[in-house]
Amino acid sequence: MTRPRVARVALVGALAAVWAVASYLLWQSKVPASLRLPHVDVHRYFTVSQLHAAASYDRFTNVVWVLSVIVELVVFALYARWGARFARESAAGPIGTGMLLGMIGFALLWVAEIPVDVASLWWQRRHHLTSTGYFTEIFGNWLALGSQFVFLCLALAIVMGLARRFRERWWILAVPVFVALAALETFVAPYTLTTHPLRDQRLLAQARVLERIEHVGRVPIVVEPVHGSTALPNAEATGLGPSRRVVLWDTLVDGRFTDRELRVVIGHELGHLARNHLWKSIGWYALFALPGAYLVARATRRRGGMGEPAAVPLALLVLVVLGLLALPLENAISRHDEAEADWMALQSTRDPAAATALFRRFVPTTLDEPDPATWEYLLLENHPTIAQRIAMAQAWRRLHPAG
Repeated sequence: MTRPRVARVALVGALAAVWAVASYLLWQSKVPASLRLPHVDVHRYFTVSQLHAAASYDRFTNVVWVLSVIVELVVFALYARWGARFARESAAGPIGTGMLLGMIGFALLWVAEIPVDVASLWWQRRHHLTSTGYFTEIFGNWLALGSQFVFLCLALAIVMGLARRFRERWWILAVPVFVALAALETFVAPYTLTTHPLRDQRLLAQARVLERIEHVGRVPIVVEPVHGSTALPNAEATGLGPSRRVVLWDTLVDGRFTDRELRVVIGHELGHLARNHLWKSIGWYALFALPGAYLVARATRRRGGMGEPAAVPLALLVLVVLGLLALPLENAISRHDEAEADWMALQSTRDPAAATALFRRFVPTTLDEPDPATWEYLLLENHPTIAQRIAMAQAWRRLHPAG
């Protein structure tokens, strides 16, 4: 074995060891390792009509998802095969041409996915989950595509600039840059939302109690008005350090949920902050970006590497395929963190009855399938299933019979 190859193998081995140790540390959880969730019979918690409605809605959304994946793969496969021809007609320089090719690829995908997006919107409108119009959906996505273009151009400028300077080692230097950008995006995300402070003083007082229990310090609780576009209830923990927020959608505080149920929601979101899940998500991003960038570098060598515009269409296809392959693991990580946040909410509220009532209410209000098929669970579910969340509340109650 030649010396360069030995060095390469040693580097890959060292990085693999770092990956394993880091992933072990990021996986640590407050949920007891010995916790066993009891079996939940969904027919005890939901009516036949609720289960039928959720299953019916779920079947169509699954078909739409499969079609969108097929469209994405076909578009980028064809673009990887013939897209490099566009580079021959550009006089924008190598990096400018690469950015142009990236934008063309995403524009083609946007056009190809319009029928799928329209079908998805039709299904949501049919079930009164959104009031967004078709014109807004199509051209709103076009405006959103503009922000994707900006990010894509920045990413390609960084990658191609590093690749033209450092050749095949560009990926080693690119990963820290993208991790820093991910941290910056997480920090500024709360400031991009239109929100107002939570005005329910009783609920706000309960949130302050939960903050003390979960040791997160003072966290602004804000409401985001979304009722003009969706009826779905949701909440999120967002931001880092001074930008931390708990964001409640106004569809969550519109009277459909009790104060006790909303208290569980706030406890859950504060749990994300208490357990540093947003920082952990950046850590996981770094762990996925490292092998991902390496594989992109290896796959594009035959097109001259990422320093050449002709490699961009192929790189887009590789990224899409890697994203699909990583999806089950990414969902497992997300479900792991969401389960921990559920546990933190149970620990802080000590109200498994309210948690159970909250999860039961999700089925008729969101049409979530409470116990989806295994393939759907692996590929589409980034939260524990409704049945699993109810089971955790039951398990907590058994451990704390006086709670």
